[in-house]
Amino acid sequence: MTTFRVRDIFILGFLNFALFVGAGNIIFPPLIGLQAGTSVWYAAMGFLLTGVGLPVMTAIAMAKAGGSLQAITQPTGRLCSLVLTIACYLCIGPLFAIPRTATVSYELALQHYHPGAYGLAWWSLSFFALVVLISLHPGRLLDTVGKFLSPLKIVALLVLTITAMLVPAGAPLPPQGLYATSPFSQGITNGYLTMDTLAALVFGLVIVRAIQSRGVTSPRLITRYAFCSGLIAGVGLVVVYAGLFRLGLSSSGLIDGATNGAQVLSAYVHFSYGPGGDIFLGVLMTLACLVTAVGLTSACGAWFSDHTRFSYRTCIWFFAIVSMLISNIGLTQLIALSVPVLTAIYPVFVVLIVTFFMRTTFHSPARVIVPAAFVTFLFGLAEALSAAGGPLWLTTLSARMPLHNQGLAWLLPAAGILCVTFVNDQLRYKSKNH
Repeated sequence: MTTFRVRDIFILGFLNFALFVGAGNIIFPPLIGLQAGTSVWYAAMGFLLTGVGLPVMTAIAMAKAGGSLQAITQPTGRLCSLVLTIACYLCIGPLFAIPRTATVSYELALQHYHPGAYGLAWWSLSFFALVVLISLHPGRLLDTVGKFLSPLKIVALLVLTITAMLVPAGAPLPPQGLYATSPFSQGITNGYLTMDTLAALVFGLVIVRAIQSRGVTSPRLITRYAFCSGLIAGVGLVVVYAGLFRLGLSSSGLIDGATNGAQVLSAYVHFSYGPGGDIFLGVLMTLACLVTAVGLTSACGAWFSDHTRFSYRTCIWFFAIVSMLISNIGLTQLIALSVPVLTAIYPVFVVLIVTFFMRTTFHSPARVIVPAAFVTFLFGLAEALSAAGGPLWLTTLSARMPLHNQGLAWLLPAAGILCVTFVNDQLRYKSKNH
C-alpha cells in the first residue's frame, strides 16, 4: 500500500496553502489594517473566523467526504444540491475568483508602469495562457505547484511578512467608517470576500486527486493526508494575515483614499524597497495569483467534465476565456459585484458544512438541515439585496435581527430552526419505534 512520508505531507500542505493564498487573501488584510487602524485586531478576529476558521473546517469536511462537494450539499435534494454546487463552482471559478487573480496581479505587477488602455487586456491574455498551459496537466500539480511554485510563494510571503513587522511606515490611524463602530463585523464580511470557504469546497477535489495521483487508494489515508494539509494551510494563512494586517496598520502615511488593498500593498512595498520592491511585489503576486488560478481552473474543469459531455480540455479553455473577459472590468468593480452574491450564498454553505459533522446524529438529515438552510438563504438574500440597494422593508427586517451589526443576522434564526427540527427528528424516530 502506497503511503506518504512526512516530507510528502508537508509538500501537500504547501500545495493547499499555495492554492488558498491568492488575490483576496493578500489584498484584503492591508486595507483592513489601514482603515481599521487602532481597532485592527478586533477586525482581524472577525476576518480570521471566516477567512481561516471556516476554510479549515471546510477542508476537514471535504477530506471526510473524499473531495465530493455533492456529499456536503446532498441533504438539500438532488436539484437543489446541483444548483448549489454549480453556484459554488461558478462563484469560485469564472465569475469572480479566477478573474480576480488576473486583475490583482496586473495592478501590482504592471500598472505602476502605465502600460496604456490595453494593458489589462494584454496582461490577462498572457496570464490565462499560462493558466491553461499548466491546468491541462492536472496530474503534475503536486510537482509543479507543491514542489516548485509553492516554496517560491511561501519564501516571498515570509519576506513581506517580516518586513511588515520590522519596518513600519507610519503610526496607526483612528478607525474609519464602519470600523469605528463595528470592526468585528466588518472583519467577518471581508473574510467572506476572500471566498476561501467556497474555495475549500472546490480545492477538496484537487487535493484528493493530487493524493491519488501518487498511488494512494485507501480512503482512510486520503482523509488523513487531506486533513493534515488543511491544518498546515490554516497555520500558514494565520501567519501571513498577521503580517499583512500589520503592513496595512503601519501604512497610514503612504496613501490617501485607497479603494482596494492592492494599492496599500503597492505603496508599502515601494516605500520599503524602492523600485526593486515593485518588481519583487509583481513577481510575488503573479506567482500567488497564478497558482490559485491554476487550482481553481483545474477544479472547475474536473467537475464540469465529470458531469457534462464536455472534455476536461474543452472546459479548461472555456473557463480560461470567460475568466479573461470578465477580468477586464477591473478589480474594484469586480469586488463590488461579488459582495451581494457572496452575502446571499455564503451562509447557506456555512450551515451545510457545520451540519456535515453532525449528520450521524440525524435520523433524517434532510428534514433537519433543509429548513435551517432555507431560512439562512432568506436572511442572506435580504442582506444581499439591502447591500445592493434593495427594498426598504428588507433593510428594516435585517436590521431588527440580533447580531445584525456583526453581519450575522442569519445565525440565530438558523440555529433556532436547527434546534427545533433536530428535536422533531428525534421525537418522530422515537414515536415510530414505540
